[in-house]
Amino acid sequence: MLSLLLQITTATAPADTTAALTEGAAEAAETSVSLIDLAMAGGWAMIPLALLSLAAVYIFMERYLTLKKAAQNPSGFNDRIKSMVLSGDINGAKMLCAQTNTPISRMIGKGLTRIGNPLKNIETAIENVGKIEISRLERNLAALATIAGAAPMLGFLGTVTGMIEAFIAIAQAEGTISPKLLSSGIYQAMVTTAVGLIIGLPAYVGYNYLVSKIDSIVHSMEYSSIEFLDLLQEPQL
Repeated sequence: MLSLLLQITTATAPADTTAALTEGAAEAAETSVSLIDLAMAGGWAMIPLALLSLAAVYIFMERYLTLKKAAQNPSGFNDRIKSMVLSGDINGAKMLCAQTNTPISRMIGKGLTRIGNPLKNIETAIENVGKIEISRLERNLAALATIAGAAPMLGFLGTVTGMIEAFIAIAQAEGTISPKLLSSGIYQAMVTTAVGLIIGLPAYVGYNYLVSKIDSIVHSMEYSSIEFLDLLQEPQL
């Protein structure tokens, strides 16, 4: 009799364990929240945050591609310009600059058009073109920096409004306060804060990365312009 009871218990235990695991998985599936549900729970603040995220991605990618193209100074460009100027082929040097679409080529090209004028005038013309090129390189960077600061602040604003809604629900509730009554306000408070930081941190890192790229390009522009001005003092033009 005892052996029969042990066999029955051993046979039913796996079935009970399987049933418990199945019920636990079903409950976990019911309580899991999708990203779409979290976004909806964030409330009104998710709309401007979504717009800021799209703007940040667009600005970063557009500036990244622009700076990558601006940094691609053709190999041997400065040497070819130097060789042409020393040989007196100014028109050939101008044509080479016109065919090369970089900030450095435009600065050197402007200097070539001023050859024959005092060196100070040539330097001023190159500096003016350089300022214009730097302004083009820095376009929309201020907007990216604004997004990096505004997104977390907007997320915190959503947090404040969410907590206000939660406290209003507590004040208007009669009797026992259920967690479900406070869930919408708390969801909004937590979700908007997280999303604001998720947008702001990459935007801040991206902004600093683009600034470092611009600094590198500006350094190359300054070096090339100084080298060109030194070159003009060598030949007798």
